[in-house]
Amino acid sequence: MGHALNWFEIPAIDIQRAVRFYSTLLGVKIEIGPASPGYQMAVIPHPDGVGGALIHGEGYVPSSDGTVVYLACGPDLRPALGRVEAAGGKIVVQRTNIGENGFFAFILDTEGNKVGLHSME
Repeated sequence: MGHALNWFEIPAIDIQRAVRFYSTLLGVKIEIGPASPGYQMAVIPHPDGVGGALIHGEGYVPSSDGTVVYLACGPDLRPALGRVEAAGGKIVVQRTNIGENGFFAFILDTEGNKVGLHSME
């Protein structure tokens, strides 16, 4: 087993809004692509790691409770954290030092999901 995680999906009420938010947050181009009938999906670029997507459809309900996905924010999460509110999200927990494991922060995205951000600096 190489990773404990191999794929994640972040629920979206408004897929276009979610794409704008995460594109701005992560500084990457995210596009809506093909999905199963009745669903819309936008894959978050993941050239060197575990992949995931924003998804809209039946059974996908945003939540600030339950499982938390942590997004890798490069060597320093401060630039991404600085874009959260301008992109329409909210910072719930500011950048926090977790010792040898780096730093994390919690945000609420435009859809109402609590998401973790992580970096080593």
